[in-house]
Amino acid sequence: MSKKAPSPQERSAAARERLLAAADELFYAEGVQTVGIDRVIEHAGVAKATLYSAFGSKDGLVRAYLQAKQAATAERMARELEARYDTPRERLVGAFEVRGLWFTEPGFRGCPFVNASAGGPPGGVIEEAALAYRTWLHGMFLDLAEQAGAKDAKSLVQQLVVLHDGAGISAWMDCDPSAATTAARTMAAVVVDAAIPD
Repeated sequence: MSKKAPSPQERSAAARERLLAAADELFYAEGVQTVGIDRVIEHAGVAKATLYSAFGSKDGLVRAYLQAKQAATAERMARELEARYDTPRERLVGAFEVRGLWFTEPGFRGCPFVNASAGGPPGGVIEEAALAYRTWLHGMFLDLAEQAGAKDAKSLVQQLVVLHDGAGISAWMDCDPSAATTAARTMAAVVVDAAIPD
């Protein structure tokens, strides 16, 4: 029996996924601003028209890349926290151990949203995607803080977000992911203990 040829929709979806995979690899490793669409197209092995058909422009591809990064981050964080920790209080501190898993992955270069924002102009798709990511990050910590009974959940969230950001930068810039994870987790435990009565 012969294989059925892929439909145009299946070919289009496969090409879109190859473009996103190429963008993910190149944009994260080298920077959104420095990688041109021709490199992404070549790396993905598709025609230029495919990029425009799937994403409309480089901005559309950047938006999709950052949205995919956020979705993957949110899914992984939720899955790992659920599997590893029982209570919201444990998950607030455990988020730093989970984040530390990223730090040890080959090719870790810090937060893709910080990296993209650092080189991007104000406004536009990068700022929009970074804001969506930050909204998710604050929301994740706020939900856990409220569930854990924090006295001042918003203040606790601000402290945890600063620790989260600092840990990522330290893990990358200091090339010591273990020390960054340990320090962030230790400090998170202190601020969580101060904010949430036993």
